[in-house]
Parts: sequence; structure tokens; C-alpha cells
Amino acid sequence: MGESVRFDGGHKRDPFLTDTLGPFVEWVPVCPEVECGFGTPRESMRLVRVEQGVRLLTVKTAIDLTDRLERYAHKRVAKLEVEDLSGYVLKKDSPSCGMERVKVYGGQGAPDKSGRGLFAASLMERYPSLPVEEEGRLSDPRLRENFVERVFAYWRLRGLFGGRWNQGALVAFHTAHKLILMAHSPEAYRTLGRLVAGAREVPRHELERRYTELFMSGLTVMATPRRHVNVLQHIAGYFKNLLDPGSKAELAGAIDDYRRGLVPLVVPITLLRHYVRLHNVSYLVGQLYLDPHPKELMLRNHV
Repeated sequence: MGESVRFDGGHKRDPFLTDTLGPFVEWVPVCPEVECGFGTPRESMRLVRVEQGVRLLTVKTAIDLTDRLERYAHKRVAKLEVEDLSGYVLKKDSPSCGMERVKVYGGQGAPDKSGRGLFAASLMERYPSLPVEEEGRLSDPRLRENFVERVFAYWRLRGLFGGRWNQGALVAFHTAHKLILMAHSPEAYRTLGRLVAGAREVPRHELERRYTELFMSGLTVMATPRRHVNVLQHIAGYFKNLLDPGSKAELAGAIDDYRRGLVPLVVPITLLRHYVRLHNVSYLVGQLYLDPHPKELMLRNHV
């Protein structure tokens, strides 16, 4: 966010998060190390493997801060419940906030990248379906698009279950996300379909829990070009009897160009959106696959 909370008094402002994604979300800044009272600047710390397990120790003085930070993390993570979060961005490599592959020191050899930050571990344990990513990984276009897509999907899901929902509302939600799920995990789509079909036999709280868990885990699976092509061809099938031969050839060519890596996903998607509006195909109008997140983010221009 640009806050000067680093151990050396500096910051790690990320232009994508602040300038590009920022206008579409409300950020809730958290720095566990500062909020826990370690101060800025402060002695750097790291994860160290000792007889008692992995501990958080200061680098020079070897002060053990594990219990203090873990107590704080549990309290802070619990308080985040009222924020109604739709996603969380963690700090890469941080012994408090690293999501994965954080260095763990110990022994005579080089540190291994097997750790997870203490605050990150507490956060992900309490909110297992919450979209979480590291700012470092967001430089990868596919990971960035996947994370933002999950954030907006989770926001819509929370909107569904946060109101007076019924089976019909759940069916409508599931139908609108069919093609998104097919691009990520066809198996998740089929499993969720069976759950929705038998919804009357499942208690409401259990249905909400199971749908949320399966839906978000399905979106965590990375969408691949092959599965995108399958979805694009499925959509194109709705125009079989609506387009003239030249338009059909143009659409098929755009999809094939994407398959071959010659153009990004936004090219065939833009053409399909045009035909959906032109011919008012009601089923496709409601498919969020065509507009899963704000176009201003231009995420599909790079995948």
C-alpha cells in the first residue's frame, strides 16, 4: 500500500494493487509486525527450525517472538471477520506474512523454502475459502487473472449467502458461473451440479458450507488455454444458425488464433460478447465468464 512499515523503515508499494485494482476494492491494511508492537525500524527476523519446531527469531539477538506474534495473529484474524473480506494479498517471503516457500533456517546447510508466515498461517486456517495470493506472484499474468477472478466470484458468493437466499437463487448463481467453472475445473462443476440438484436434502448451513468450499476450490484450479478453447467453442455453438458463413469463419479463426498463442484471450471474448449483444442470446447474456471482472483491469489482455 506504500506504508512505511518495513523492518528498515521502507515500503513495498505495488502500483497494480494501489493504482489498477485499488479503484475497485476497499483495502484493509494490516501489518502484523508493526501492530504487534515490534516497531519501525526494527531488527529483522526469520523462521528458524529448532528442537521445539519452527520458531520466529530475531536475526542478530535470537529473541523468540513466536508466541507473541501468534497470539496477536489469532486475535487480529478473528477481528477481520467484521470486514467481510473478499480476498487477501500477502507479502512474499515474509516470516509473518509469506504465503508459501518462506525460508526456514537451521542446521549447517542453506535454508530451505518450506515455511509459511505465522500470520499467513493463522489467516488461511480461519478462512480456508478466502482468495489469498502473494504480491510477488501477482506479476504473473495468469496468477493475477486467477486471483482477481476469484476475488470477484467470492464477493458475489458472499452476496448470495449473505441475503435471504433460497434454492432458486442458488440455481441461478450456479448457472451464471457454469462456464467459469468449466474453464477451471469441469469436475468441480459436475460435483457442484449434483450438490445443487439435491439441495432440498441438505441442511441450509451445510449446503452453504459445502457449496462455498467446492466452488472456491474449483476456481483455485488454474484455467488452461485448452479448457478456455473448449468453453469458447461451446459458446460459439450457440451462434451456429445465427451467423453468416463469413462471421462464423472469423469467430472460428479468432478461437484458433488463441489456441495457437497468437492472440490473448480478450480477442475471441470480445468478438463473442459482440455477437451475444447483437443476437441477444439470453443464456449467454447471464454467463459471467464473458465479464468476470472489470474490463478496466485488462487482465485478459495478457493471458
